[in-house]
Amino acid sequence: MAAAVKQKKAVKQAGGLSGTRQGVVESDSRHQTRRVVINYLTMHPKYGKFVRQRTILQVHDAKNEARTGDVVEVAPCRPISKSKRWTLVRVVERRADQAAAIKSVAALQP
Repeated sequence: MAAAVKQKKAVKQAGGLSGTRQGVVESDSRHQTRRVVINYLTMHPKYGKFVRQRTILQVHDAKNEARTGDVVEVAPCRPISKSKRWTLVRVVERRADQAAAIKSVAALQP
């Protein structure tokens, strides 16, 4: 029991929860659910070129605090629904205002 407590403290001091990832909220249209995109580069096995890839996660946001465009930190959790296996830890950076401004300007242009 004491070893588990020490391990949790060490993880928090190291810079966060184990298994956490950072991504950008792509959709916030559903109640308490966010669609988070995690972009990364991987090397092609044959040609050695770096290829862009992405992972889309369905994330549980109990307080409905993340908005489209925000950078968030997510952590794995128990299954909440058929597709939700991740939960929102914190909003790292608020970009929702910037995303809304860009969207409105794009809508004005012919």
